[in-house]
Amino acid sequence: MDNILSLEQRASLQAIYITGTTASGKSALALEVAKRLGGEIISVDSMQVYRGLDIGTDKISLKIRESIPHYLIDIREIEEQFDAASFITEASSAVKKIQSYGKIPIFCGGTGMYFKVWLEGLASVPPPSNKIRERLSSLSLEELQKMLLQKDSTSAQRIDLKNRRRVERALEIFLITGKSASLKNICWKGYESGTKPFLFILQREKEELIQRINLRVERMFEQGLVEETCFLLKQGLEKNKTAMQAIGYRQIAAYLRGEIKSLSEAKEEIKIRTRQFAKRQRTWFRGQMDYGETFTVSEQIEKLAKEIERKYYFFIEKSQRKIDSSLC
Repeated sequence: MDNILSLEQRASLQAIYITGTTASGKSALALEVAKRLGGEIISVDSMQVYRGLDIGTDKISLKIRESIPHYLIDIREIEEQFDAASFITEASSAVKKIQSYGKIPIFCGGTGMYFKVWLEGLASVPPPSNKIRERLSSLSLEELQKMLLQKDSTSAQRIDLKNRRRVERALEIFLITGKSASLKNICWKGYESGTKPFLFILQREKEELIQRINLRVERMFEQGLVEETCFLLKQGLEKNKTAMQAIGYRQIAAYLRGEIKSLSEAKEEIKIRTRQFAKRQRTWFRGQMDYGETFTVSEQIEKLAKEIERKYYFFIEKSQRKIDSSLC
């Protein structure tokens, strides 16, 4: 536990946080900022932690990672579990290593919950119950959806009801606590640091984002998404409920089982699900991380990185003045 940075230590970090919707250009921006400021990147992505989930997660290439180090990528096998608490532990270790090199930690990714727990603390959510999980796993998705709508309609409106893992977890929390799993009803152990984190939230205009998503999906198929999914299924992908819910793999697996009639239909389904996911991300960031600065990306990444560089030096100067004044 001594290796885990406390909430107060995380609050005082002079780190850079870059998040936003899928296909918004986060990774490209983080790379450019890292080049300008001498930073190393900590991935904030719940799927890129898994080895083998490469094409479907649009993972940064090994060649790029060799030039600018990335952390929390390829750190778990697909049969292993990874959650928010795991992220805190691994990210703490990464930050210490980056700082020991005299570099700047740059957090980049689209898993909003991981940003939330890092910046505000873990929620008071009950630990898993094997007994309840066994009971829920015996029910069909349709039965689970019906139960959630009856018991916790608030959560049912907020989550992806086709994502079995999320439906099961929402029901599990309700059955243990008797309270809604909705984030509005979770008591975050936040803190008042007096200084907002240096956080940027990227977004794109709707039509441009749709075009970028469609192009990304087409590229994934060209790179071998179907073949990668086949290989991962043989390696035990279906045993990991979290990894199996990743958009792309889920639809290809359904196609291979005969539940989706054609590859073209699977491709279209992936595009639709990705657009829906991006919409949920945008809503979530707006409601849960309103202390970040939102950028609508319409200009060159280099220009935006230059602006972040300018703002970062001002942020450091401001933070130092606060420290100096507190010593007087």
